[in-house]
Order: sequence, then structure tokens, then C-alpha cells
Amino acid sequence: MALRFIGIDPETGQHGSPTVWVHEQTRDLVIQGLKPDEELEASCASFTVPGHAPGIPPHEAVIRVPARMVAIIREACDAAERAGL
Repeated sequence: MALRFIGIDPETGQHGSPTVWVHEQTRDLVIQGLKPDEELEASCASFTVPGHAPGIPPHEAVIRVPARMVAIIREACDAAERAGL
């Protein structure tokens, strides 16, 4: 699996490493983030959208990405949209 590294939380230090990659074949964004606290995860699990079951399916996860990483995520989106990565 070929991943293109886009960026890491600029304030990561030695305690965690929220990171963004682009999968070169599928152009999916691959994001490593922070686990949500119980309150945030419960809030996400209770959110409803018409036509969809509430909750977080077992094959999905809620992650938090620091707001300071918006530019990195934007860069990853741009990279995923470009042909030929």
C-alpha cells in the first residue's frame, strides 16, 4: 500500500502524532487523530441523519484532528484531487 505523507501536527512534540496521508491508488485521505473523550463520542453516536441508523458502526471510528491541521488537510484534499499524485 503506497501512502503519500502530507503532514503531521506541527505541535506534536513527543506526545502523539496526528498525521495525514493520501492513499496513492484510491486517493482516500488517511488520517491519524486523537481519540475523542466519552462526551464527544456519545454526541457523535447520538447524531441522527434521516435515512441512516444512529450510532457509530463497528467498522468506523470517531477521531479528532486539531484545528491547527486544517491547512494540512486542505493540502491532502488538493493532492487527492490532482491526477497522477
